[in-house]
Amino acid sequence: MKQYLSIQDIDSLSTWVEEAKEIKKNPLQHKSLGKNKTLGLLFFNNSLRTRLSTQKAAMNLGMDIMVMNFGSEGWAIEFGDGTIMNQGTSEHIKEAAQVVSQYCDIVAIRAFAELEDREKDEAELVLQGFRKYATVPIVNMESSTGHPLQALADAITLAENNKKTKPKVVLSWAPHPKALPHAVANSFVEMMHRQEVDFVITHPKGYELNPKITRDSKIEYDQTKACKDADFVYVKNWSNYTDYGKVTTQDSHWMMTEEKLGNAKFMHCLPVRRNVVVEDAILDGGQSLVIEQANNRTYSAQIVLKKILETL
Repeated sequence: MKQYLSIQDIDSLSTWVEEAKEIKKNPLQHKSLGKNKTLGLLFFNNSLRTRLSTQKAAMNLGMDIMVMNFGSEGWAIEFGDGTIMNQGTSEHIKEAAQVVSQYCDIVAIRAFAELEDREKDEAELVLQGFRKYATVPIVNMESSTGHPLQALADAITLAENNKKTKPKVVLSWAPHPKALPHAVANSFVEMMHRQEVDFVITHPKGYELNPKITRDSKIEYDQTKACKDADFVYVKNWSNYTDYGKVTTQDSHWMMTEEKLGNAKFMHCLPVRRNVVVEDAILDGGQSLVIEQANNRTYSAQIVLKKILETL
């Protein structure tokens, strides 16, 4: 059974990127592939780009789509084994996943980190619960620790805009008033490890990501130094990993400015807080790729769904 839970499920990133670029030229070329197939979109958290781009991708493939928002529509689901369900949960994942599988040919799930218990978040209870008990392929639309659809869209965007054999790509932390998960940053790092790039991560000391993911990535604590001569700068906030889920600094000096960006292209997954994460001049200028990235979310989802449909 084909599935897409992480960037590691891509057998050849360069091949997928090139195929996605071809799909982008004629998005309806595989319209018959999804005929009489249903995609179920299950949202445990809010969404704009992920929801609309995945729906658009499925429509381009001729699929029918069902959407459910568990926060306001579904029963509260229990994920533990042997639980006495006499509290707030009404339905167990064992039944829920099997029932949904009867209605859908592919199930896509979005469930954020709670940022309270690192061990629990890294266990990916929602995603892994559906993976274990569903009888159809599962797609990760962002989980506690990863956002592989975004990372694939970023890879497409990089390929479309890169002019060098080995570009310098910087992932920079930025301030944010709320505690945000590590999913986007994690998947971007994993995607970078599969590219021929000069890759640098920059963030304040104490904001290191999971070392099992960053591995031997170069880390620079001086943002200006890290961004020097960069070709692409990807900006994203994440909360503290060691002091898990906490906002331990909101240093406004880490906001991305035109001066620090230099001649690099600017990337961000959106939504973005203007003049907190990045100044207006960058977002409104010619170096920003954020709208292209959002557009490529359709084609990252479409290549994933196409690969899965071809195995059904």
